[in-house]
Parts: sequence; C-alpha cells; structure tokens
Amino acid sequence: MPISVPNLFKERKYPFLFALSILLISFAILFLTNSFSPFPSLPLSSELHVSQSQPPTPPPPPSSLRSRSPNDTVRFPPESRSRNDAASEVDLSVSLDVQWGNCKLGAAAVDYIPCLDNWKAIKELKSRKHMEHRERHCPSPSPRCLVPLPSGYKAPVQWPKSRDMIWYDNVPHPKLVEYKKEQNWVRKSGDYFVFPGGGTQFKNGVTSYIDFIKKTLPAIQWGKHIRVILDVGCGVASFGGFLLDKGVITMSFAPKDEHEAQIQFALERGIPAILSVIGTQKLTFPDNAYDLIHCARCRVHWDGDGGKPLLELNRILRPGGYFIWSATPVYRDDERDRNVWKSMVALTTSMCWKVVAKTVDSTGIGLVIYQKPASYSCYEQRKEKSPPLCDQKNNQNISWYEPLSYCLSRLPADNMGNLLSWPKPWPRRLSSKPPSLPSEPDAKDIFNEDSKHWAALVSDVYLDGLAINWASIRNVMDMNAGYGGFAAALIEQSLWVMNVVPIDAQDTLPIIFDRGLIGVYHDWCESFNTYPRTYDILHSSFLFGNLKERCDIIDVAVEMDRILRPGGYLLVQDTMEMIKKLNPVLRSLHWSTSLYQGQFLVGKKGSWRPSDD
Repeated sequence: MPISVPNLFKERKYPFLFALSILLISFAILFLTNSFSPFPSLPLSSELHVSQSQPPTPPPPPSSLRSRSPNDTVRFPPESRSRNDAASEVDLSVSLDVQWGNCKLGAAAVDYIPCLDNWKAIKELKSRKHMEHRERHCPSPSPRCLVPLPSGYKAPVQWPKSRDMIWYDNVPHPKLVEYKKEQNWVRKSGDYFVFPGGGTQFKNGVTSYIDFIKKTLPAIQWGKHIRVILDVGCGVASFGGFLLDKGVITMSFAPKDEHEAQIQFALERGIPAILSVIGTQKLTFPDNAYDLIHCARCRVHWDGDGGKPLLELNRILRPGGYFIWSATPVYRDDERDRNVWKSMVALTTSMCWKVVAKTVDSTGIGLVIYQKPASYSCYEQRKEKSPPLCDQKNNQNISWYEPLSYCLSRLPADNMGNLLSWPKPWPRRLSSKPPSLPSEPDAKDIFNEDSKHWAALVSDVYLDGLAINWASIRNVMDMNAGYGGFAAALIEQSLWVMNVVPIDAQDTLPIIFDRGLIGVYHDWCESFNTYPRTYDILHSSFLFGNLKERCDIIDVAVEMDRILRPGGYLLVQDTMEMIKKLNPVLRSLHWSTSLYQGQFLVGKKGSWRPSDD
C-alpha cells in the first residue's frame, strides 16, 4: 500500500509523524535563514572587495622559511580586476583631522631622535660607565610632534659631489670643524661644509690609507673577497665613503656624542651610516655578518668589562674575516699604550684571533690586522676555555635589546653540522645561493622566485611607472626587506639601500649580508636610530598588516615623516585596507599621494611644518 499521511494516521504511527514534522520545520527554518541572511553570496560588499585586493598567498614554505606574515618573503601582486575594483573605492583626498604641532625642544628640536634624546630616562640612569646614556631609551607613548626644519634648509647636494661638500644650513653644526681642525675631517667654506678626506689616522688622506691596507694584506681584495664592512667610531665616514669606489659597502656607525653630528654629516654626504654604540647591549646585526671590521682610534676599550666589546665584534664578524685596528697601542711605546697592547694580546689570544699583519706607514701611523678562525680547532686546543663557547640557545640572530655576552659565538653551520662557506666573490654573491639559506629542498626555489619577482617589479613599476627621478636618489630604506630582493634589483642604480628586518618578521638578515648588502633589525613601533631628514625614499611592502596589531599607524607615520627628506618619497605596496588607513594620515601631514595600479601608494613629503601659533 502506498505511503500517505492519512494511512499513517490510520495506522497510528505517531513517532514517525513526529519525526517527519521536525524535519519539515527544520527545512523551513533553513530556507528562511538563507533568504534573509545579512551576508549573501552576491553582490560583494565593499569590505569584501578590500579583502579580495590582498595578494594570493604562495604555497607555504617549510617551517624554517615561514614568515609570521604569509607575504613576508615572496609577494605577488593581486589580479588586475580585483585591485582596480578596490582602488575605485579609495578617495585620496580624505585627510585625518589631526592637530599637528612642532616638537618643543628649543634648538635641539631640528635633530630630535626620540629613542636617543629621552633626557628624562637618561637622567634616571643609575650608571653611565658602559655608555648606557648613549643607548636607546624610548619614550612611552611615542611623541606625536613633528621635527622642524633648520633655518635655510635646501635640497641636498647630489651624489657624487655630496661626498666632498654639503650645505652648511642643512647640518649647521660647526663644533666639529674646530674640534678636529688639525686632522682635516671637515672645513667650512662659504655656504658649504667641505670634506678633504682626512682623519685622525689618515695623515696622507683616506685614499692613501686604504691603499696602505691593501699593500699590507693583499688577500683582502677590496670589492671581491671583501664586500661588507663595519666601520666602528667612523667620524664623518670618509673611510666608507671612499671605499664605495672599490665596490665595498661600509656600514659606518658612531654614537650621538660630543663629536657633534658626525653621523648626520655622513648621511648628508650620501654615505651609509647609523647611530649606535658598543655599550651594554648587542649591536642590531646578525651573527657572522661582516667580512671586515675597522676601527681607527674609535675610542672603544676593547678589553673593558672582561673583553665583552671585542667579543661582540667576534659575534658579528664572519669566520675568516678581518679586524683592522689602527690605534696608538699598536705603534707607540709609552707605558699606557704598552699596557693596553698587553691586554689586547691576551684577549685576542684567548679568542683564537691570529695576527696576520702589523706594520707602520711612512707617517708613523700603524695598524694591526687580526683574523677570526674559520674552524673549531683552536677553540678545542685552548688550555683554558675562557671565554667559553656560547650555548646553543644563545645562537639566535635577532639581537634587539639583548645584553652583551661573555662567550665566543658558535660558527655558522647547516642542519647537518657542516660549517658554512664564505660567500661567492662580489658581484656573484648577490645572486648566488646564500650560505645561510635554509637547507630545505625548496628553499633555493623560493629565494630565486623572490629575486625574479623583485627584478620584474622594480623594472616595470618602480623605475618606469612612478615618475620618480632616480638619478636624484642617493639612499633608500626598505622597511620590510625580506631577502633583500628590492635592494638587489636596484644594484645598478647609483644609490644604496638600508635593509630593515622587523623584529616580528622572519629573520632574513643573515641572508641579506650573505648577498653583500647591509641592514639592521628594528621595531617600527619605535623610532629608528637616525637623524631627521636622512633618507630620499622609504619603501614598505606589506609591513603594516602585522604592525597594526602592536602600535598605532599614526605613530609610524610620524616616524616616517621624521626620517624622510623634504621632497622624498614613500612607496607602499599593501592591501587596500591598509592603504585606506594610511593615506588620510599622510594627507594630514600635507603630503601629496597617488595610487598606482590599485596597490602602490606613492606619498611625497613637502616642506610643510605646523605654524608655531
């Protein structure tokens, strides 16, 4: 007999009827919910348009390569239709209502560096014995004031002329002229500062000094075997400035101290430099980074605090790399210098550093060249294991507010324990597989894909599509550098790139140094260790997504405004969501902005500063 509702009632099959009723009611509820849902499939809401403008995530890399953001390493542009739809929703004329004011610090305001000029924190320090007052002490909250321009500020002198002369009004600090007048560091000539290429140890000029080093140790091979150098206590950075002609890039550093504005002079000249000090904390560089480290009367007590300052150099010096020390204990024979030299001999011997050359030039200036061991054999043969080898847990590259260690950093090795080799000679090392690249099977493919991506993007968009006069650009900061592909793609341009690896991103800084490039770790929720108005271009690729979880984008914009020169550019590749948030802040700072291909925000800083009224 066919099944029907009347028959079911006649046969008193009430349980089945009850179940059938529940099923019908459920179908009705499901149908009604779908019909009146606030999130229908079509049409897409504007917020969903924004989410569609994000770049598709590439296949996930192995765990050791994986970034904290899926786009940190290899970044691909979104499809044209999606980004154009999203771009049509952006009104670039919208400005955030912010009442900006100039920093009220008197004459010091024009050179304000928030994390180095926190006088309240500095006054409260219990000790200054180890240069604590020259280290970072960031104010909280971050100051939201704008740094004023020096009176008479002009567009900087262009490279290469700027290596030899800069506008006086841009860095109006004459104290160094008087303080170092006998050593030919810098002179004032009319409206300019002029840099003759002299220095405390460069009595015949810096070029003669560089040639003297090469003759002393021909194995150095400037620009081939030796590509990346750190110059400690660099003065006005003439040593690094003149090595650029030899295919060498030098990170010059010095503290913000009584040698007034020496790093500001260096950056205004167009020479790579950063403010830093060897005090109580590790430098913001990875282990085994530099091919050579140089110190010419740099005023660091290498044997102080048990030798921790020199052990820090050992940490960042590549195995087989050189340390050149030109100072009076090397070539003078008074009691003080003899005692310092004796301490240095004991310390370097305990560290297994080998003296490969020690000599004096025709002017009476001497130097010694040490070499760091490239194997463990000497470490193992020491009778006294002091200083000890660092624990494996200390073998971490991200050195950010980390205290100095009294130990010898371990030599870099792959997953099998094999020691890593020296990078290929420059310029091959730029595109060769970096020795510190993880050994997973697809790591090399990911690295090569990243290089190809940036080569195409720089060629097609940055150089040809954005109407920037690249001939006038001397320095660039990549705020989220990844493997350094952006910097590598710009290598033929007459400029240099400061590669910044954020502390919450994948640690790729060892790879950047392996490629023959320079960079630092940094937290963009804090100010950067540089003077105001020191970079021509700031570049950011998918930085702000992670950053917005930890700090306010307004504070980051204030710091970008401080770092960038008037007339300089900010290039941002990011999601439309982030561009919508960033653009009104830039407009409130009186920057001009434009959008290219729906995902590249181009900001140009002007000379506007708030009225003191």
